[in-house]
Parts: sequence; C-alpha cells; structure tokens
Amino acid sequence: MGGIYWVLLLLPLCLGLCLNVFCQEDSDSITAVYIVTLRQGPVAHYYNEELSGQSHGFKLGESGRLNRLDKPRNVSKTDRRSSSYISRVHDSLLRRVLRGEKYLKLYSYHYLINGFAVLVTPEQADKLSRRQEVANVVLDFSVRTATTHTPQFLGLPKGAWVQEGGYETAGEGIVVGFIDTGIDPTHPSFADDTSERPYPVPAHFSGICEVTRDFPSGSCNRKLIGARHFAASAITRGIFNSSQDYASPFDGDGHGTHTASVASGNHGVPVVVAGHYFGNASGMAPRSHIAVYKALYKSFGGFAADVVAAIDQAAQDGVDIISLSITPNRRPPGIATFFNPIDMALLSAVKFGIFVVQAAGNTGPSPKSMSSFSPWIFTVGAASHDRVYSNSIVLGNKVILSGVGLAPGTDNDTMYTLISAVHALCNDTTIANDMYVGECQDSSNFRQELIQGNLLICSYSIRFVLGLSTIKQALQTAQNLSAAGVVFYMDPYVIGFQLNPIPMTIPGIIIPSPDDSKILQKYYNSSLERDRFTGKIVRFGAVASISGGLKANYSISAPKIMYYSARGPDPEDSFLDNSDLMKPNLVAPGNLIWAAWSSLGTDSVEFLGENFAIMSGTSMAAPHVAGLAVLVKQKFPQFSPSAIASALSTTASQFDKNGGPIMAQRAYASPDQNQSPATPFDMGSGFVNATAALDPGLIFDSTYDDYMSFLCGINGSAPVVLNYTGQNCWVYNSTISGTDLNLPSITISQLNQSKTVQRLVTNIAGNEAYSVGWSAPYGVSIKVAPTHFTIGSGQKQVLTVFFNATVNSSSASYGRIGLFGNQGHIINIPLSVIVKILYNTTNS
Repeated sequence: MGGIYWVLLLLPLCLGLCLNVFCQEDSDSITAVYIVTLRQGPVAHYYNEELSGQSHGFKLGESGRLNRLDKPRNVSKTDRRSSSYISRVHDSLLRRVLRGEKYLKLYSYHYLINGFAVLVTPEQADKLSRRQEVANVVLDFSVRTATTHTPQFLGLPKGAWVQEGGYETAGEGIVVGFIDTGIDPTHPSFADDTSERPYPVPAHFSGICEVTRDFPSGSCNRKLIGARHFAASAITRGIFNSSQDYASPFDGDGHGTHTASVASGNHGVPVVVAGHYFGNASGMAPRSHIAVYKALYKSFGGFAADVVAAIDQAAQDGVDIISLSITPNRRPPGIATFFNPIDMALLSAVKFGIFVVQAAGNTGPSPKSMSSFSPWIFTVGAASHDRVYSNSIVLGNKVILSGVGLAPGTDNDTMYTLISAVHALCNDTTIANDMYVGECQDSSNFRQELIQGNLLICSYSIRFVLGLSTIKQALQTAQNLSAAGVVFYMDPYVIGFQLNPIPMTIPGIIIPSPDDSKILQKYYNSSLERDRFTGKIVRFGAVASISGGLKANYSISAPKIMYYSARGPDPEDSFLDNSDLMKPNLVAPGNLIWAAWSSLGTDSVEFLGENFAIMSGTSMAAPHVAGLAVLVKQKFPQFSPSAIASALSTTASQFDKNGGPIMAQRAYASPDQNQSPATPFDMGSGFVNATAALDPGLIFDSTYDDYMSFLCGINGSAPVVLNYTGQNCWVYNSTISGTDLNLPSITISQLNQSKTVQRLVTNIAGNEAYSVGWSAPYGVSIKVAPTHFTIGSGQKQVLTVFFNATVNSSSASYGRIGLFGNQGHIINIPLSVIVKILYNTTNS
C-alpha cells in the first residue's frame, strides 16, 4: 500500500479491467512485475544526512547508560510532501519512457529505497533499465512463510520481566512491525483492556489502521496500533482469492496471528483447545505494541514487491523492530545473496535504527540451507524447549507403544476391543471401490454395530500431510459411530514426517513410527479369529487402552536444534560460495509452540475454529527473539540495531538445561537417533538467554557505513551498490571483508596460512577487569591480545585475534573466545574456519 491504501481497496477491480485491456492489445507480450530502483536516494537517507554532524558512536549520559545519537525518530510526520513528490517523479519517468504504451504502476517506494513496482513487458523493462536515472531493474520473486511455556523455559517471570518491572510493563512503548499473513484483531491476546494500567500510545508511531469489511472500524486499539495489507503484485498475477486471502489486514491463514502473539501477545490468556485447558499464554514482551503489515497469503505465499512495500511503510510509520517469519523461495541471483530488494530495503531500515529479525528458514538440516543472508539482519534458527505432549497405547499383550495426540485417555483399567476400519465396512463398500476408506473420512462407509463402544483403527497416509484427509474428520466419523476412541497407525510410505500434537475431543492416539505401527498391526491380525471355511472374521480378539496426552511432560533434555532449522555456512552467492559471516545468529524456541490462532485461520485444518494452535518452525523462533529484543531496547532505548544483536548473541547459552552440550538433529527420519553436538553453523552463538541479554557487559557495534564498506569489498559490487543505495563505493576509502565486520563472531571461509582479525568492544556496564580464554578450531592455532584488560564504563577496547593454519583441511571446524569479567559478565565469541591452507602450492 505504501501510502496508497485507499487505491488498493479498488485495485482488484481496476487491475482486472486494466489487465483485460492490456492482454487484448499486447497479446504477444508476456507481462511481469519488476522492481525498479532509481539512483537518487530515498527520503530516509536524506534525513539521516541532516544528522551527519552528530556523533556516530556512543556517549555516556548522566545516568551511566550509553546514548546512541544516530537514530532519528518522527521522520514520518515530516516527509508526506516528499513522498508525494517522489511518487510524481516515478509517474513522470514512466510516462516519458513508455510514452503511449500500457503499463501499471503498483507501488512507489520512497522511504527506504527510491523506486517503484510496475507491471510491464520484458521489452518495456529493458527500456527502463537503459535510462540514466534508473539504477536497477529486478524481476519480482516469490516468498513464503518459514506460547504457554516458553516464557518460563526462558526464565522471564523471575528474570527479564522482573528487571523491567514485571510483565505489566515489559515492552511498553516499543512497536513491533510484523510482516506476515495479517492478524485476527478480535483475539484476546491483542486486547488493550486486560490490565488496570491503560496503554499509552507511542508518540513516535504514525501508522494507520486500514478499514475494510473484513477489518471494520474499531479493530485496532492501543495494543494493536496499526494494520495494513499489501497485495498489488499478487493481484496483477490473477492469483489473489478474496474469499480465502481477504483484501484486508485480517488473517485468513493463522500464521501471522500466531507469530504476533509469540512476540507481543498479552499475558495470562487461557489456552483452551478442543475443550481442553493447556495453561495461560503470554508473549515475550506482553506490553509491547503491534503493527501489522500483511504481505503474505494462504493460497500463494507472497511476492517481493509487496514485501518491500510493507517494509517501506513499516519504517515510515515508526516501528522499532521488524519481525519477518518469511524467506525467499529461491537463493537471490547476482554477484552476492545480499543484493536483493528485500535485504537492501532492510539495510535502509537498519540505517534508520530499526532492529530486523528474520527466520532462518525450514530447509535444514543440510549445510548451506540458510535463507537469511545479510549481516545487518538478525537470523534465528529453531530449537526445542522442554515441554512435550505424548500419550501411549497399551496392547492386550502388554506391549506399550508411544504416540502423539492432545487427547483424553480411555477409562482406567478398562481394555477395549480394537476394530480396524477396513474390517467394519458396510456391505456395499469395498477397499476396491475406495482405496482410502481406511482413513475413516466418511462414517456412512462403516457398520456402527461393530464399532460402537470399541476402539476404531484408522490409517494415516500422505493424504493427511497434504490436507486431503484430516484427523478432525476421522474423529467425527468415530463419534458418529459411537466409538470409544480412535487409533491411527502410520502408513509405511509416510517416511520422515514429524507430527505435531493434534487436539482430539475423544480418546485417541497417532502412532508416528512405521515400526510401531507394524507391531500394532501384527498384534491385531494375530488376534483375529476367522471361520476356517469362509475366512470371515468371527471374533475380534485384540484389546487395548489409551493413556491420556493432555498433561505435558517437562523431563526431556532441551534445547536441541530441530532437524528442519536451516544451517550455515551462509551462502554468499548462487554458486554456494561461503561468506565470511556466521548464520544463524542464534536459536530460540521454535518447536511445539502454543500461540494465538485466527478464528478463520486455515493453515492447519486441525485447529480450524480454535483460538490457539501449537505450531513448529523457524517462523515461531523469530518472534521469540523479536519480543526479547523489545526488552533489550526498553532497557537501552538508544541502542543501535547491532548493539541489540550483540547483547543477544554474546550472552547466549551453549548448554542444555542439564548442563550438557546443545545437540543438533541431523536427519528428518528418526531425528533423535541422528544427532550430535551443535556447531555455530547449527546454532550461531547459542540458545537465547533473555535475562543475560539485559546485562551484556560489553557490546560489539557496527554502523551503516561498516555494512557499506563490506558490500563495496565484494568483487564487482560497486555498480550494484550504487544501483541500490545511490552511493558510490569510492566514498569509502577502504573496504572490508565479512571477517572484518565488528560482529560478535568470527567466520573465515578460507584461511590461507594466516590472518589477523580485530574486534572493538564497548563497555556499557561499570568498571571491570577481563581475562581472555579460547579454544581453537581444529587445524588452526590462535592467539588473542591482550589476554587481560581493564575497561572503564563507556570505554572501548580493541581485541586482536591471530589465526594460523596448522593443517590443510577443507572441512569446517569451530572454536570459541571467552571474555570473563570479574563482575560476572561472560562474553562468548564463536569461531568458524572452513578451509585451512597451510602453505601455497605451485605448478612446478
């Protein structure tokens, strides 16, 4: 929408009319959406230049805290005329270049990047690219979407919340912008009347609440303070389905409602699903404010042109943090992954002082599966926490099989007869007529007199994974037939699919293991009595009881890195060359997360109509960190984005709750049997420690100019940097590699004999003496200088790290530097070296 949201209300009709004319007159040309950027800088860049006389470092204020002076606020209230002017410039350029030709401008981007999205033919795109004032023309690309207990697991009630004055003030005044599938504004997690203390509306936020039939007036409040939707690129493709996708900020999927409540949902909201109570939910920063920028949709995902418009608007509105539980569907082409419209818009957001969190992606566990690339973006992987729901079935032969199912158990000490669905068919129903009849989707196929009062056995096939069959429908079948409960066995063709707990209103269990499913079937078949002449079943001899799965178990080892969480090394380009950057930055709870669900959300049919859902993915991990970043920013309001990132990273834990190493699952199939200790390419700095992040001691700070020097250091990047930022690389007297960025980690993709790396730390605590220790990666010797230092409050210290290869090796190895303060601060710096070259070889 980008300031033209009223136009978008009419856009489906307008686009339909425009596109029909377009197709008739230019039937030989294929149109597509292109993102065009101009050489002239955007509004935010010029505003920042007005502050160039101010310090870009830290100064110690009277309170003893550091003040960041390079973060302007309230720009959005002063640049309306500028945005209107830039939009007219875009229109003028299109008229001049495409004189008399058909085209359709979808968005004008003016705040973070100066450009527009336009529907044109390839020939027209080529004309635009040849104009002197045009810097870059990129074909639009698609993107996709990548809690009751996690506050306790993260220690918030007795830790970070206490430091911030309790949950009733945790996050107050901070605005989190969610670029996702929208929100259900009626959910109690987003109400503003749950506390006696009224919500103050942040003065620095100037966004609006879009009003539509699906999102009526009054949907926003002092908690949910902004909501817009962006769909122009999707509409031009003719794939926008208004009945499913809603041309409004309303969430027809469920994903956006879930992620918003993980970060910022109200405290103490009862979680009731399928009539069962699962505790009270809370966001990580329950008093923070929510602004929603809907750019993804249930039926198709989303497109970069819409996402960039959402990012541009969020920054203009004045959000403090952007949470992105989305990733591109493919690795960006070009000389480096960092040069794509989304990452470059986010670079401008970081320049403006906005902390950006992005999900790593659900493409693990293979190396280089990372879908979040840039050093200015804080990338989060998914880990487990220590709560699981499980139930079991006890067979008549005393064998116990474990399963999943948020379901009550059968009566204690009562064994029920097991009846397979395929053995209870009506006379006119055969397996030949319906090969999927065993999935129990239609009660009319079965004989009630056989099933009534017994346990119905159904098969779970790939059709459930695809949504063609559902647990909910099978449960309805069991209820219609008056079954005592239902047992699902796993079809042997469903390999490596991990089931989330699924709510059931009656006793039930899903046996997720194909091997255990075979044990059930073998026992069942061996207990059947058949007529020896006709072969018909005369007695069902198998019996069983189901134990309840409503009570959580907290005894498991956690956290561990989930198999689906994307892994490093960070791919620098489409050739999968390694970058000198560590990704992910850290991990957070992402598995089996209870959070709010849209009343009309259809992303998980098993939770259709429910107020809460339990979901897994890096999509769930990212908003955990977004919410915790709110708490850091609340305590240190002048922190730069890189300072917030440093506080979260250097304080992360490398150990599970039992004191052992954090483990990483290595395979989809039987992940708990295929795991090993996690490396920095699995977990970055480690598992987020919310309380420690509020007292980091030392921080590593990087500026926008540092990121620009890094981009300019990429071979052949100068024209691309100019195209995206409007800045010449020659302005930066020296360029740096990723290794030289002042990050709280060090990654060297190729160590050719030796390398010296420096880091600059700033003390944000009191005077403290530090000692330095380290463990070197395999095949590398390291030395850190100084090994001891004393640093005053507000002072800086340079650390020099010398790396020397001791063996030739092309496998990654890992180490760590620790800074140990005598006031209790511990700073962890993970090390990764991928290729080690001991000496140069020649052709002789």
